[in-house]
Parts: sequence; structure tokens; C-alpha cells
Amino acid sequence: MERTELARATKEVLLAAVCGAAAYLFAAAIFAVIVKAYTPSQGVVTAVNWILKAIFPLVFSLIFVRRGATLVKGAAAGVLGCIIAMLLFAAIGGGFHLTALFPLELLLTAAMGAVGALLSVKLRKED
Repeated sequence: MERTELARATKEVLLAAVCGAAAYLFAAAIFAVIVKAYTPSQGVVTAVNWILKAIFPLVFSLIFVRRGATLVKGAAAGVLGCIIAMLLFAAIGGGFHLTALFPLELLLTAAMGAVGALLSVKLRKED
């Protein structure tokens, strides 16, 4: 891979990961307010959290990833976004919690990022 292509790919992955993590944290904060007001069951909280973690890698890979190694770039953006979100959540006071489901979470975000990137290539009309 040429140096400019590598720089472009890195920029795409970082943009998708950082924006996805930021959007996830914003949505999780809004959901936390709803949880505080309505106190749903723990199952609902977990389900919504996983849905948010699945949606944002898909959406931001769809927005930022262009053609060329899209599957790899989308999966990398998903995994990196998940790790960034976890670290930012720990940094803002949510605590650092790794569960036995964390590898599954990484697989989910990688798969959703890859799907978003593949959709991005199919939906764009680039030459």
C-alpha cells in the first residue's frame, strides 16, 4: 500500500472510530437520563447498550470509509471505536469494567463496522 493510501485509510478508520465512540457516549448519556427517570429492568438497559454499540460502528463506517480494503477498515473502525468508547467511559467516571462478553462485543462492533463499510462502497457512486 502506498504511503498516501495508508494515510487516507488511517484517517478514515480514525474518523469513523472517534466519531462513533463520541456518538455512542452521547447516546448512552441520554439513555442514562431516561434510565434515571423510568428505572427499566437491567435486561432493557443491557439490550439498549448493545443496540447502540452495534448501530454506531455501522453508521460511521458507512459515512467515513471509502473504497479500498473496506472490510478491514470497517472492522478496524468498529473495534477501535469500541475500545475508545470503553476508555472514555472509564475516564469520565463510569468505571473500567471488562466482562466475559467483551470479546463478543469486539466481534459485534467489528462485524457492524465491516458491514457499514461494505454498504458504503455499494451506495457511493465514485469513479
